[in-house]
Amino acid sequence: MVASVLKIKGISKSFGVHKVLHDIDLEIAKGEVHALIGENGAGKSTLMKIIGGIHRPDTGSIEVDGESVAFSNPQAAMAKGISLVHQELSLVPNLSIAQNVFSQREPTNWLGFVKWDELHKRTRELMERLGVDIDPATMVAELSVGIRQLVEIAKALSMDAKILVLDEPTSALSEKEVETLYRIVDDLKAAGVSIIFISHKLPEVFRISDRISVLRDGRMIGTVKAEDTDTDEIIHMMVGRSIEEMYPPRASSVGETVLSVEGLSRGDELSDLSFELKKGEILGFAGLVGSGRTETARAIFGADPVDAGTITLHGRTVKFKSALDAINHGVCYLTEDRKDLGLFLTKNVRTNIVSSSLKKFASQLGLLQHSGIEDTAKYYVQHVKLRPADDKPLVMNLSGGNQQKALLAKWLCADPQVLIVDEPTRGVDVGAKTEIHSHLRQLANSGVGVIVISSELPEILGLCDRVAVFNEGRITAVLDGEGTTQEDVMKYATM
Repeated sequence: MVASVLKIKGISKSFGVHKVLHDIDLEIAKGEVHALIGENGAGKSTLMKIIGGIHRPDTGSIEVDGESVAFSNPQAAMAKGISLVHQELSLVPNLSIAQNVFSQREPTNWLGFVKWDELHKRTRELMERLGVDIDPATMVAELSVGIRQLVEIAKALSMDAKILVLDEPTSALSEKEVETLYRIVDDLKAAGVSIIFISHKLPEVFRISDRISVLRDGRMIGTVKAEDTDTDEIIHMMVGRSIEEMYPPRASSVGETVLSVEGLSRGDELSDLSFELKKGEILGFAGLVGSGRTETARAIFGADPVDAGTITLHGRTVKFKSALDAINHGVCYLTEDRKDLGLFLTKNVRTNIVSSSLKKFASQLGLLQHSGIEDTAKYYVQHVKLRPADDKPLVMNLSGGNQQKALLAKWLCADPQVLIVDEPTRGVDVGAKTEIHSHLRQLANSGVGVIVISSELPEILGLCDRVAVFNEGRITAVLDGEGTTQEDVMKYATM
């Protein structure tokens, strides 16, 4: 075994009454890629923030190259060669690449003026090391998400990082950008940089990692060599049980038509769309990005106007003037953009859960009945298995998977007759995916019509009773979920 560059012993951390880390031990070897995985809320981000000096542990010790350290801030961690690249990028859009990479560390002359030629030269060398040929004076606002991710890595390397923490680095990257990142990780590893790789995507964990450590409920379950394990074992470590089936059984029977759409059109985005949604079924929307799936959902929900078409709900023609009008009719839409469009990040879980259902809690005088709000919020916290099991934390402080559960709870609370969910498990670990799938099936079994939009074909085929395939704003086929293959879907998605 190569000597450890980082050794963590007995780390524990609590926030108020919630203990999120329990006596964690972890060792990272020099020049290894060490994956840290676990369900959302397992404690991964908290542990990384302790390593990076953002949080201080309640108990335990940290050693870097055999030296005991105690970081009071991120700068102290950086001084020891530890650099974090967060899932939520921290670049300043209206500054250049070079200004971001060397923020507050720009080379200056004796008068304190920035030496721009040197700044750009050093930045260009870093970006070329990452395989990117780009003008260092380019504004970050002009860059793709993938290039911004590489700028973050360049920033870390500019600090001579010997331990690089990558938190969900591929979550917003294209396939080509992912391959570029893999190459960079391989090069950094060969150069002796140790990388802690946090990801919920198990295929890439096995592609890139030497060892895998699994956290569950704030506890270290174990560390295994990637070559000595497999997906089934890792899933069992993550969730504490075997997942024989990722998806619940399909509907045994469906009822009458809940929602009917005929001839829906909108500019160049949607063209003469028609389909039906039955009571108790899950209907999948499949297709390539830009095929019209989300545009259709927004049109049905009243978020975007349409040029033509008829929407029928329970046999009655409806024309929603707004999203609120749709909600009042029992049609709800769980957006793919939970942070900007789905949740109130600065409000607590309780407020978010009841935010679309406040009429349920109003007295005859129009006053809110807070005891009813509290009881309802607590029920849904337990129902969707939110972590922590508390309705008081701010949503912005929840993990991504638990934010998604809070968003689901918000729409379950609204008692939908039709629920449209757009990318419901994006950025969510395997255990939380299974729970969300189960909730959607339970909802369908209760008689609600459910539409699932997903870019993951295994999810569409595993979860949905029927699949409507979109291509360039048209529905090219409606397929039976059972027996349909990914090749079948892609044929109609590209025809």
